[in-house]
Amino acid sequence: MGDFGMEERILARGHENILATHKTTLEITCGSHLSRKGNCIIAVSADKSMNDLNPRFRQKIRGENARVTITIRADDLAETVDACGSRLLVLDDPSDMVVRKSGFICNRTLAIQADKAACDLSRELVQRLRNPAQKVEIILTVRT
Repeated sequence: MGDFGMEERILARGHENILATHKTTLEITCGSHLSRKGNCIIAVSADKSMNDLNPRFRQKIRGENARVTITIRADDLAETVDACGSRLLVLDDPSDMVVRKSGFICNRTLAIQADKAACDLSRELVQRLRNPAQKVEIILTVRT
């Protein structure tokens, strides 16, 4: 029997200071303020933190062979990032979700071993993410 996965949808916004130049991570934050130092942040004012994720989703992403797809959508333009879950994920940061190319895990880590970081996103998408009026939908899908 196949595993169709489980989804979480997060609504966020763009911000004029989004640079998306970080080489190893990307981040979604519930915070609304963004300085130009936050070069991994791709969306602000997220309507969910890791604490708000469904407990079943949180359990599944901690599965031994969990695969995570992060879809970032700005209107008709979308890009996906593929990553891994881990039984070591803490998933309790009240404001930030970080996807990492590395295997580093802290309470802000949503997924590891990602195939893209902020700098790898298309510049067309990043340009849209720089618009404070841009609505951003982030779809997290986990399969085991």
